[in-house]
Amino acid sequence: MKKKFSVEQIVSVLKQAEVGVPIAELIRKVGITEQTYYRWKAKYAGLEVGQVRRIKQLRDENTRLKQLVAELTLDKTMLQDVLRKKL
Repeated sequence: MKKKFSVEQIVSVLKQAEVGVPIAELIRKVGITEQTYYRWKAKYAGLEVGQVRRIKQLRDENTRLKQLVAELTLDKTMLQDVLRKKL
């Protein structure tokens, strides 16, 4: 079963590793793989909870805006096709 960790939990795990808790012990205690730990580290190392939240908000907003642009581009293309057929 895949667990969903909160931003606070991820940052907490990374902070524990920074202060010297052995990684093998840490990943066993938290119940994650070594690969997950290093992925988190690559993505969130050195960031505070607020910064990680802001990055997530920006990514979500970016995804939403890209979807909106794609929909508007499709609408524009369809309207141009209709205009061409009328002329």
